[in-house]
Parts: sequence; structure tokens; C-alpha cells
Amino acid sequence: MTYLAAADRYDTMTYRRCGRSGVRLPAVSLGLWHNFGPDRPAGTQRDVLRRAFDLGVTHFDLANNYGPPAGAAEEAFGRIMAADLRPYRDELIISSKAGYEMWPGPYGEWGSRKYLLASLDQSLGRLGLDYVDIFYSHRFDPDTPLEETMGALDTAVRSGRALYVGVSNYSAEQTRQAHDILRDLGTPLLIHQPSYSMFNRRPEPDLFDAIGELGVGCIVYSPLAQGMLTDRYLDGIPADSRARTSQFLPPSQLTDDRLARVRALNEIAAARDQSLAQLALAWTLRDDRVTSTLIGASSVAQLADNVATVRNLALSESERASIEQHIVEPGADIWSAG
Repeated sequence: MTYLAAADRYDTMTYRRCGRSGVRLPAVSLGLWHNFGPDRPAGTQRDVLRRAFDLGVTHFDLANNYGPPAGAAEEAFGRIMAADLRPYRDELIISSKAGYEMWPGPYGEWGSRKYLLASLDQSLGRLGLDYVDIFYSHRFDPDTPLEETMGALDTAVRSGRALYVGVSNYSAEQTRQAHDILRDLGTPLLIHQPSYSMFNRRPEPDLFDAIGELGVGCIVYSPLAQGMLTDRYLDGIPADSRARTSQFLPPSQLTDDRLARVRALNEIAAARDQSLAQLALAWTLRDDRVTSTLIGASSVAQLADNVATVRNLALSESERASIEQHIVEPGADIWSAG
């Protein structure tokens, strides 16, 4: 696979300012939550990452526990980084996170200084990097003082192991508190990473209002609701689909009501000459406070279809009104909405 000339590569992507920082992220970024464990072909993983960069995707999002198993995604990325992407390191934004269980014992999860910095060192080893561009606290720890957790993020930056820091899965109030602690330490909070989609609007309005006021960027994960907002389930549940193979989307979640919503949204997408996935991704980017939307990809074709979303991000008022008829209300998610 041949890399495109830099000018051509960046012409294919839209880049958006991350809050009030100097960082710009691609409107569509690639996450390695799934598809980068040993159960997937190494050649496909390599092709997906290389093609993503060809298409102007400069941000790759990881975490210590991505794979499966935990650590596998960082190891896979590290191998491909060394073989193919090392000359382009300064053109990439690479992130990792720590917060969920990674190793046994009392120091293997949550938000203590010991866990976060040990995990970061392990991640750098798996990635084969001297630093990550963004290091996240992956979840709020109710039993550790937030000052300790944010202090560890500050240390990550001051020690040269990270350039920026972020939080993920924090509430609006927790985000405000984290921002203020980091501001006082002199290490700004760059970005928040919440789950957000047409079927999960819990960040609206409180979290989005908070990050807007604070000047913090936002990159949303699960914008396709674990694959529900794609054409995979328009005619039933395929045997090889995530609903058959993953705990994150069991078949019981694909009720007749939810599939009816999916089919209605697919009709709106078709009228725009888009796939359902492209419509769902564009919808997450309709708010300027959202910097980027995170996709996963198990094939180059899936990647290319998702990245092509940037060709048509504009949603008319009538399209937005039509979409609203089939999605949950702000502050709700489809699972609690029933």
C-alpha cells in the first residue's frame, strides 16, 4: 500500500479545533477498542491503520485494556507503528487511557497515582513510544481524591510521558472539578471522551454545556451504538455480527421498536445519498462542541465508508426534525427509554 502525498492526504479530511487549545483533530478518528486483538488477522489490522492515515485520520485512540485481551491493541499498534508509521510520528495524535481493571490486586484499576502512572509506563512499553499525545483518566474514581487522580495526570505531562491530558466517562460536575484542579496545577484539561449517539444522548445538555463553557474539547465514542446504527441489522441479526459475538450488544437489545427506528433513520440517510452509519456519524458532529467522533473498523471498506462521512456533514433543519422523531430525547438513552 502506497502512502499519499501529504497535501493530498490532508485534503481528504476535515479538522476541528479541540476546545480552546492549539490542537486540531480529524472530524473522524479511529479507535482501537475492538478489532485489534489476536483474534483478528494482523494483515487486516495493518491495512486498516495504514489506510486510515492515507485518508487523513491522524488520531488513533487506545486504552490499556483494549484488545481483547487487555493490552493487545496497544501491542498491535506498536508493531504497526514500528513497521510503517514511525516516520510520521510527528503527524499523529496517539492517546491512551487508564482506569479500568488491568492487573490483579489493589493497584490494578481506578484512579490512584500508583495505578495511573504504572499503567502509563506499561502502555508506552507496549506502544514502543516515548510519550503519548493524550493520556486519559478513563473513569472517575469515587474512592480516590480527585486531586490525586489529576495530580497523576499533571505528573504524566511534566515528566514528558504525555503532552496533554483528558478525562472519559466523567459527569459534568466531575469534569468541572477536574478542570479546575488541573488549571491550578498548570496542566490544562484538553478533552473529554463520553459515549454519545442518536441512541445515547446523556451528554446533552449538561456535559456539553460544561465543556463548552470551559473550552474543553470533546471526542465521542460509540457513535454507532455498538453497530446498531448501521445497515447490519436492517434485515435481522447476521450470525457473524457483534450482536451474536459481543457482550456490548446482546440480541435482546435489538427489539422490534429499536429496529423500526433504525430502518426509519436508514431511509433518511438514503435520501441524503449516505449510508446509515454516515448519517449517524454526521449527526454527532452537528454540534461544534464535539471535536471528533470515534469509529472502529474491522475492514478497510468499513473504514473508508465511515471516513467518507466528512463529505457531507451538513444537516438541514428539516432533516434534523425528521431524525428527532426516531431517536431519544436529550439526556436519555434508548435502553432506559425502553
